Amino acid sequence: MKLKLISFVFFLTIATSSAQQFQLSPKSKVSILTVGPGESLNDAFGHNAFRIQDTSLGIDVTYGYGGYDFEAPNFYLKFAQGKLNYLISRYNFSDFQFHYKSYNRTIAEQVLNLSIEEKQSLFDYLENNYKPENRKYLYDFFYDNCATRIRDVAKVAKKNDVEFTLPEKFESKTFRELIHEHVGLNTWGSFGIDIALGSVIDRKATATEHMFLPKYIYTFFENAKTNSSENLVKSSSLIFQGKKRDFSSSFIFSPLMIMGLLAALMLFITFKDYKNNTRSTWLDIILFGATGLVGILLILLWFATNHTATAYNYNLLWAFPLNIIVISQLIRPQIKNWFRGYLKFLIIIICLLTLHWIIGVQIYAIGLIPFLIALLMRYLYLLRYYKAV
Repeated sequence: MKLKLISFVFFLTIATSSAQQFQLSPKSKVSILTVGPGESLNDAFGHNAFRIQDTSLGIDVTYGYGGYDFEAPNFYLKFAQGKLNYLISRYNFSDFQFHYKSYNRTIAEQVLNLSIEEKQSLFDYLENNYKPENRKYLYDFFYDNCATRIRDVAKVAKKNDVEFTLPEKFESKTFRELIHEHVGLNTWGSFGIDIALGSVIDRKATATEHMFLPKYIYTFFENAKTNSSENLVKSSSLIFQGKKRDFSSSFIFSPLMIMGLLAALMLFITFKDYKNNTRSTWLDIILFGATGLVGILLILLWFATNHTATAYNYNLLWAFPLNIIVISQLIRPQIKNWFRGYLKFLIIIICLLTLHWIIGVQIYAIGLIPFLIALLMRYLYLLRYYKAV
């Protein structure tokens, strides 16, 4: 055991500077690890990593992509802008296994059917990637993440001689549908994602693009062929089976319930205003201010960041940025004539949003339904009220 530890430390020390000096033995194995989802939103999609094993050299290490570079200057700003560099990580497999087992996350392994030359090529590639000057890369959740890198590096090792065939009963889905597989429809995670991400994720993902999710790496690699007929995966096994957890959250605290209660309050106040022929100015200021601020945030995500998935976000049809500017009209005794036209415009674009939803241009958060109904009714009441005064 002590000898293996010394060998392992020696290997890690030298390999970083000159991986080419270490030749893997015929006993070496290269495999892909697929880690199941965790409890937090950050862990909800799972994880992938390579495992390099060689008992002759005492090597058993994992390489994974998508680690945070917490030492990066202006970390949170760069994260929000989509300009944060992520890292390739390297861990002793025992540490890797202990970490995910402690969080009750399933670990599956697929040993790849590689020649010794291909194993060496992949090992050298990973070690070169792990060098400080090569370690960082610009992350993209859909197109360059911990899963897609596994797919692409494996193809490099096989010199692109990998054919991914469709699994049995495969059904192509949109990127948003694939996200909902992991976070659900009526959760706060999906609520935030569905507001922040635009219509670009409502197109059908290609078979290869499904592999931005770790579970599809496992599925597609299980069916992949190399050299026209050979299986890419030599053997599959379950290293650790996590205990089943109840991921269902209480409906009482779900977005649909909370937004439903908020909508009921808005409708009650609107009905009361209608009966008394009055207007609750404070409610309108809150609604116009909140929708305007959300709209400004969505505009910034679209145009001021490098996030590819925040473009063409039609949530702007209800979260209209100009709402925050026209608040001044709501506190005036008499409004300008153009404000009535503005209210008509707000009503029209919410109707347009509904059309977008029906025909599938963009799918919106299910929790927004009661709020949008109440918001539309409030706009209609304001239009009626200002016609009467």
